[in-house]
Amino acid sequence: WGCKLDPKLISASIERWRLETHTFRLQCGECTITLEDVQLQLGLLVDGSEVRIEMGWLRDTFLKPGDDSTEVERIRYARAYILEILGGYLMSDKSRNLVHLRWLLKLVDLEQLVNSV
Repeated sequence: WGCKLDPKLISASIERWRLETHTFRLQCGECTITLEDVQLQLGLLVDGSEVRIEMGWLRDTFLKPGDDSTEVERIRYARAYILEILGGYLMSDKSRNLVHLRWLLKLVDLEQLVNSV
């Protein structure tokens, strides 16, 4: 999982991200992140059937943030925790070990959800 991060490339990507359309605005046009991109980055198998991830992977990847964690880390943990509750307890399948990725769509705008409560 190790990779070298390029801070200049990350900054340039952030500047070109358009939140309202969830796309990157580039000189050649607009582009977005696809399911195939997610598959490659997370190592998920996507073959046209339901896409699920293991609860253990969620717990291992998104560890409980410490006192010195950033806001982004806390938001990621909160989304993973809510996903675990949705997929593991509220809308669980027979295995109780897998969560369907369709629930991620419900967590896209977590800030709006929090502000509406």
